[in-house]
Amino acid sequence: MRVAFGAKLVLGCAVAPLLLTACAGDGGHVAQLPPATFVASEQKPSEDYVIGPLDALTIFVWRNPELGGKVQVRPDGRISTPLIQDMQAVGKTPTELAADIKQALTKYVTDPLVSVMVDNFAGTYSQQVRVVGATEKPASLPYRANMTLLDAMIAVGGLNQYAAGNKARLVRFDKETGKQSEFNVRIADLLKHGDTHANVQLQPGDVIIIPEAMF
Repeated sequence: MRVAFGAKLVLGCAVAPLLLTACAGDGGHVAQLPPATFVASEQKPSEDYVIGPLDALTIFVWRNPELGGKVQVRPDGRISTPLIQDMQAVGKTPTELAADIKQALTKYVTDPLVSVMVDNFAGTYSQQVRVVGATEKPASLPYRANMTLLDAMIAVGGLNQYAAGNKARLVRFDKETGKQSEFNVRIADLLKHGDTHANVQLQPGDVIIIPEAMF
């Protein structure tokens, strides 16, 4: 009986670490994103651009060019033109802003035709891709249609010498569900080894976090 009890005790001690390892492995699992092609096979437009603070705009009023001109969105999100003061611009698409300007100008001009063009854009935070951590130059990048992880890393100058690129995380907020998800991204494999499967498609609002290696 003593021998049998001892064998069970040894077996239990041997199995316990395996069970703990399995549980830890399941708990530490991070979702993977599907790979993206380096050049999109089909160029698709992104969601409608939303004007952000410090965007540079050109406002054109047909037959009344003096009522428009080049303006920059102020940090408070507003713009001013010769006849319009402190109009909210942030959070609107160019088409929506043009419609609001048209409405305001009807006090002075009969049926004005207004167009708004974005000359230099930064976008709202929900339309930027932010790259932080162990990179050469952390930055907030305006999202472009069909943007990939490779595009973002080129824009920030790649990884710095201390980066743990394969331990990077991509944080994504789902507007429909209101939930935030994290995905593992293998930036070192992508940049240093040319692993095409490590390139993933980005979405507006993504945050890429790159930790430093532990020495």
